[in-house]
Amino acid sequence: MAILKINAPEWTAANTNTITTANTNTGNNIWNKLMAFADSQAPNKTVWFMFSLISQGVLFLPVPAFLLYYYNAPIAILAITLVLFFANIIAGMGGSGIRTLLGFFAFSVLVHITMLLVFML
Repeated sequence: MAILKINAPEWTAANTNTITTANTNTGNNIWNKLMAFADSQAPNKTVWFMFSLISQGVLFLPVPAFLLYYYNAPIAILAITLVLFFANIIAGMGGSGIRTLLGFFAFSVLVHITMLLVFML
C-alpha cells in the first residue's frame, strides 16, 4: 500500500533534430533535465508543499534564534526567514505551478545555508 508515490522523471532531450557537440549543450541539458524532473512531479504538488512546510518548520525556523542568540546576528535574519517561510506558504496555497513551488523551496534552502555559513565562519 503506497501512500506517497514520487513519479519517475522523464529524461528527454529538448531538441534532438539539431546536431550539437557535448560542450555546447552541457549546461542546457542539465537545465532541461531539471525542468523535466519538476514537470514530472506535478501530480505530487501537495506532497512537495507539505514536505516544504515541514522541513522549513523543523530545520529553518530555528535558524534565526540560533544565530541571534549565539552569534549576535542582526534582527533582519528573522525577517528574512519569516518572509521566505510565508512566501512558500503563499506559493503552495495560491495555486502556483510545481516549478514555482520547487523554486521557492530551493531558494529558501540556499538562503538559509548561506546565512549559516556567513555567521558561523
